[in-house]
Amino acid sequence: MPYALLIHGGADTRQPESYTDEEAANMRAALKAALLAGQTVLTNHGSALDAVEAAVCVLEDSGCFDAGRGAYLNVDGGHDLDSAIMDGRTGAAGAAAHLHTVKNPVRLARRVMEATSHVLLVAEGAERFAQDEGLEFVGADYFVESGTNVPEVNRPTGTVGAVALDTAGNLAAATSTGGTRERRAGRVGDTPIIGAGTYADNAVGAVSGTGEGEFFLRAVLAHDIAARVEYGGVLLAQAARTALSAKLTARGGKGGVIALDPAGVPVVVFNTPTMARGIVTAANTDPAVALFDEAFPV
Repeated sequence: MPYALLIHGGADTRQPESYTDEEAANMRAALKAALLAGQTVLTNHGSALDAVEAAVCVLEDSGCFDAGRGAYLNVDGGHDLDSAIMDGRTGAAGAAAHLHTVKNPVRLARRVMEATSHVLLVAEGAERFAQDEGLEFVGADYFVESGTNVPEVNRPTGTVGAVALDTAGNLAAATSTGGTRERRAGRVGDTPIIGAGTYADNAVGAVSGTGEGEFFLRAVLAHDIAARVEYGGVLLAQAARTALSAKLTARGGKGGVIALDPAGVPVVVFNTPTMARGIVTAANTDPAVALFDEAFPV
């Protein structure tokens, strides 16, 4: 069976002209590196779970997006990192929220899924578990400067995510974020909430969201898309467009989703001026990336 990997680096309300050439080039390079990392897994018949984890780790490490190294500061000057991962084959899921020093939150989400009977761990308990699992930690100096003294155009732009179909026909989704700008300390958005920002089911598809998390939470948007396919009998692309319009745009929210159906057909829908995105498939092995309204195979 052919493979597919679709990723995002966040929906952004900024206009294309507000990006510097350097920023755009760095983002494109990070997207390509993430696609190559996931593609290596998939071409060696690795799992969709391994592929989305590998791709998201690259995006977290890049500092180009609001996740991992590029996370936004909260109003108290600290970092709060969230992530989730879900296995479309089994329905297993793991998530971690309100992390401060775990280098790759997506790796911790995977360990929550596979090494505990839980779905979501938060704050100090999550970090203690990460220590038990031997995950890598970082200090405050690791994070890209993203305080209010930094011009908006130089800040990371958005939550990151990946959806994959492996050669065994299994789907997976993963999402990671550093939270919204100027948020209160302790705020948790949609990313680590299974069904809101992240969802995967082999029978219907895999979804990763990005944007204003409160709107995704209220709509349980990722699962809403899947439910429209499962119970309404519509194609995933139509389900994503309808859900985004009715549950996000109509309510004043901004954001987007990426998704893959069980055959690996990709879907990208967003209502913002820009959305960082990339794709690689068995049929098109040269990674394609885009930020703005430009040529892109989805």
